[in-house]
Amino acid sequence: MLEVGCKERGPRPRPAPAVLWRPSGGRPAAVRRPSGRGGGDGEGAVVRDVGAIFESVKTWGRWGPDDQRGMLNLITPERVARAGRLVVDGVAVSVGRDLGTVPQVDDPRPTQHMMLLAGDAPADSGIPGFTESMDFLGISCHGMSVSHIDALCHIFVDGRMYNGFPASDVKSTGAVRNAIGVAGDGIVGRGVLLDLCRAAGREWFEPGEVIGPDLLDACCRGQRTEAEEGDILLVHTGRDARRRALGPWNLFDPGLAGLGPDCVPWLAERQVAVLGTDVIADPLPVRSASWPFPVHQCCIAGMGMHLMDNLDLSRLAEACAERSRWEFFMSVGPLRANKATGSPVNPLAVL
Repeated sequence: MLEVGCKERGPRPRPAPAVLWRPSGGRPAAVRRPSGRGGGDGEGAVVRDVGAIFESVKTWGRWGPDDQRGMLNLITPERVARAGRLVVDGVAVSVGRDLGTVPQVDDPRPTQHMMLLAGDAPADSGIPGFTESMDFLGISCHGMSVSHIDALCHIFVDGRMYNGFPASDVKSTGAVRNAIGVAGDGIVGRGVLLDLCRAAGREWFEPGEVIGPDLLDACCRGQRTEAEEGDILLVHTGRDARRRALGPWNLFDPGLAGLGPDCVPWLAERQVAVLGTDVIADPLPVRSASWPFPVHQCCIAGMGMHLMDNLDLSRLAEACAERSRWEFFMSVGPLRANKATGSPVNPLAVL
């Protein structure tokens, strides 16, 4: 990994570029639609190429054998203080998705919302003279609908999670290592939005499209914004614009747009601390039985990078375009669920 913009340490060797899903004989395409669904003659190449990426970006032991924070270690107090100076207008924009309560094709396990006390019987609180309303929320911490952050115990590769801890450290009673509790004091710092829809001149990316590092570079150039060490990087693919225009669809097939595995070295070179997308980072349908979710597997288990899935970045994209400014102060507050594999979130960008 190359330490971009880092003065404390010398540069690391650049990882060998991935060749997975590239057009033969050419540079990686900015956007491509692979035809394979896993298996067949190409599976050996997938295992070799993604396996090489995983090993090249792996940070196990970088912050010591007991570390459970991973790339969050790069968000230093100095970087947080600098990020605070990015607040110009004092406008906060949520990038969380509205919680659905009715099952739909793209939300098969919606939030459970049950009223415990309501306005038609407010005196049932059991306290004389006191009336109120109360409810209960039951939310899945993962999936493809709820805005959430993945803990570093969420993904295993060959029976190991980040920093080499065994999968058995996630027990039926909860995780004893790499749980989301390491972010219990919040994640705050410099946020950067890469509005890929604006860069590509389109409203959204179609399900199954695979985004390559060339488009990430082009977006940075067009916005005159660079992803830097310790950043909270957000990637906008227009998922919600497509849903508003065409309605919900099956997220397994035709699937979702996402980042190709050759974007992982791009993230590693820039030492991004947290990645958030309006999809699940990985494209769907799954294309490999060995590395079905290569971005999740390489970033979470290998690099120690927390991922945020299913964000709604449409409001933030509009706000940034209005200001021609794609960097901001970012705040993410996971629940203090100290043994959990993730947490619902409603991240805030403050412009």
